[in-house]
Amino acid sequence: MVITGHWIDSQWRLQKRVLNFVHISPPRRGVEIADFVFKCLQEWGIESKIYTVSVDNASNNGTALRALKDIFSKNKFLLAKGKLFHVRCCAHIINLMVQDGIGELKDIVDVIRSKVDFINKTDGRRLLFAQIFQQLHLPEKVLIYDCKTR
Repeated sequence: MVITGHWIDSQWRLQKRVLNFVHISPPRRGVEIADFVFKCLQEWGIESKIYTVSVDNASNNGTALRALKDIFSKNKFLLAKGKLFHVRCCAHIINLMVQDGIGELKDIVDVIRSKVDFINKTDGRRLLFAQIFQQLHLPEKVLIYDCKTR
Protein backbone atom coordinates (compact mmCIF):
# COMPACT_ATOMS: atom_id res chain seq x y z
CA MET A 1 0.00 0.00 0.00
CA VAL A 2 1.24 3.48 -0.79
CA ILE A 3 0.27 6.74 0.89
CA THR A 4 0.77 9.93 -1.09
CA GLY A 5 0.32 13.47 0.12
CA HIS A 6 -0.92 16.36 -2.01
CA TRP A 7 -0.92 19.92 -0.74
CA ILE A 8 -0.54 23.56 -1.72
CA ASP A 9 2.69 25.19 -0.53
CA SER A 10 3.17 28.79 0.65
CA GLN A 11 3.69 29.90 -2.99
CA TRP A 12 0.38 28.26 -3.98
CA ARG A 13 2.08 25.47 -5.93
CA LEU A 14 0.74 21.94 -5.87
CA GLN A 15 3.15 19.57 -4.14
CA LYS A 16 2.99 15.75 -4.22
CA ARG A 17 5.05 13.25 -2.26
CA VAL A 18 5.05 9.55 -1.48
CA LEU A 19 4.79 9.49 2.32
CA ASN A 20 5.13 5.76 2.86
CA PHE A 21 5.02 2.45 1.06
CA VAL A 22 4.40 -0.77 2.93
CA HIS A 23 3.26 -4.32 2.32
CA ILE A 24 0.15 -5.26 4.28
CA SER A 25 -0.37 -9.01 4.15
CA PRO A 26 -3.80 -10.31 3.18
CA PRO A 27 -6.43 -10.22 4.36
CA ARG A 28 -6.13 -6.44 4.47
CA ARG A 29 -8.64 -5.46 7.12
CA GLY A 30 -9.95 -1.92 7.23
CA VAL A 31 -8.89 -1.34 10.83
CA GLU A 32 -5.30 -2.39 10.02
CA ILE A 33 -5.26 -0.03 7.06
CA ALA A 34 -6.60 2.83 9.21
CA ASP A 35 -3.96 2.21 11.90
CA PHE A 36 -1.17 2.17 9.33
CA VAL A 37 -2.40 5.38 7.69
CA PHE A 38 -2.75 7.23 10.99
CA LYS A 39 0.71 6.11 12.17
CA CYS A 40 2.18 7.31 8.88
CA LEU A 41 0.50 10.71 9.27
CA GLN A 42 1.82 10.94 12.84
CA GLU A 43 5.36 10.12 11.67
CA TRP A 44 5.13 13.05 9.26
CA GLY A 45 3.52 15.28 11.92
CA ILE A 46 0.58 16.07 9.65
CA GLU A 47 -2.27 14.21 11.34
CA SER A 48 -3.99 17.52 12.22
CA LYS A 49 -3.72 18.84 8.64
CA ILE A 50 -5.66 16.21 6.70
CA TYR A 51 -8.77 17.45 4.92
CA THR A 52 -9.62 14.59 2.56
CA VAL A 53 -8.59 11.00 1.93
CA SER A 54 -9.16 9.41 -1.48
CA VAL A 55 -9.31 5.65 -2.01
CA ASP A 56 -10.88 3.24 -4.47
CA ASN A 57 -14.18 1.52 -3.73
CA ALA A 58 -12.83 -1.70 -2.17
CA SER A 59 -14.94 -2.63 0.86
CA ASN A 60 -11.91 -2.75 3.17
CA ASN A 61 -11.14 0.85 2.20
CA GLY A 62 -14.65 1.90 3.22
CA THR A 63 -14.11 0.22 6.59
CA ALA A 64 -10.67 1.83 6.87
CA LEU A 65 -12.04 5.30 6.17
CA ARG A 66 -14.81 4.91 8.76
CA ALA A 67 -12.22 3.79 11.33
CA LEU A 68 -9.84 6.59 10.35
CA LYS A 69 -12.63 9.15 10.57
CA ASP A 70 -13.39 7.90 14.10
CA ILE A 71 -9.71 8.27 15.06
CA PHE A 72 -9.62 11.81 13.65
CA SER A 73 -12.87 12.69 15.40
CA LYS A 74 -11.68 11.39 18.80
CA ASN A 75 -8.43 13.36 18.45
CA LYS A 76 -10.34 16.47 17.29
CA PHE A 77 -8.44 16.50 13.98
CA LEU A 78 -11.51 16.24 11.76
CA LEU A 79 -11.68 19.38 9.61
CA ALA A 80 -15.01 20.79 8.34
CA LYS A 81 -16.81 18.22 10.49
CA GLY A 82 -15.56 15.53 8.12
CA LYS A 83 -17.97 16.47 5.34
CA LEU A 84 -15.30 15.95 2.66
CA PHE A 85 -13.09 13.50 4.54
CA HIS A 86 -13.76 10.50 2.28
CA VAL A 87 -13.49 11.41 -1.40
CA ARG A 88 -13.93 8.46 -3.72
CA CYS A 89 -11.35 7.97 -6.46
CA CYS A 90 -12.88 9.35 -9.66
CA ALA A 91 -10.51 7.35 -11.86
CA HIS A 92 -11.68 4.13 -10.23
CA ILE A 93 -15.36 5.03 -10.61
CA ILE A 94 -14.92 5.99 -14.27
CA ASN A 95 -12.93 2.81 -14.89
CA LEU A 96 -15.74 0.69 -13.43
CA MET A 97 -18.20 2.36 -15.79
CA VAL A 98 -15.89 1.91 -18.80
CA GLN A 99 -15.24 -1.76 -17.97
CA ASP A 100 -18.99 -2.31 -17.70
CA GLY A 101 -19.46 -0.69 -21.12
CA ILE A 102 -16.64 -2.75 -22.62
CA GLY A 103 -18.36 -5.84 -21.21
CA GLU A 104 -21.47 -4.93 -23.19
CA LEU A 105 -19.33 -4.79 -26.35
CA LYS A 106 -17.24 -7.86 -25.51
CA ASP A 107 -17.56 -9.55 -28.92
CA ILE A 108 -16.45 -6.42 -30.78
CA VAL A 109 -13.67 -5.66 -28.30
CA ASP A 110 -12.36 -9.23 -28.57
CA VAL A 111 -12.12 -8.90 -32.37
CA ILE A 112 -10.24 -5.60 -32.03
CA ARG A 113 -7.87 -7.09 -29.44
CA SER A 114 -7.13 -10.03 -31.76
CA LYS A 115 -6.31 -7.58 -34.59
CA VAL A 116 -3.97 -5.65 -32.28
CA ASP A 117 -2.30 -8.97 -31.37
CA PHE A 118 -1.95 -9.89 -35.05
CA ILE A 119 -0.32 -6.58 -36.05
CA ASN A 120 1.95 -6.38 -33.00
CA LYS A 121 3.12 -10.00 -33.30
CA THR A 122 5.99 -9.25 -35.72
CA ASP A 123 8.23 -6.30 -36.53
CA GLY A 124 7.26 -6.61 -40.20
CA ARG A 125 3.56 -6.17 -39.48
CA ARG A 126 4.23 -3.17 -37.24
CA LEU A 127 6.38 -1.62 -39.98
CA LEU A 128 3.68 -2.22 -42.61
CA PHE A 129 1.09 -0.67 -40.28
CA ALA A 130 3.31 2.42 -39.88
CA GLN A 131 3.82 2.65 -43.67
CA ILE A 132 0.06 2.65 -44.25
CA PHE A 133 -0.25 5.61 -41.89
CA GLN A 134 2.50 7.43 -43.80
CA GLN A 135 0.83 6.74 -47.18
CA LEU A 136 -2.44 8.13 -45.86
CA HIS A 137 -0.63 11.18 -44.42
CA LEU A 138 -1.83 10.35 -40.93
CA PRO A 139 0.17 10.84 -37.75
CA GLU A 140 1.94 7.60 -36.87
CA LYS A 141 0.31 5.60 -34.09
CA VAL A 142 1.09 2.35 -32.33
CA LEU A 143 -1.54 -0.15 -31.30
CA ILE A 144 -1.90 -0.70 -27.58
CA TYR A 145 -4.34 -2.55 -25.34
CA ASP A 146 -6.91 -0.89 -23.18
CA CYS A 147 -5.90 -0.73 -19.52
CA LYS A 148 -8.21 -2.82 -17.35
CA THR A 149 -7.27 -1.23 -14.04
CA ARG A 150 -7.24 2.53 -14.65
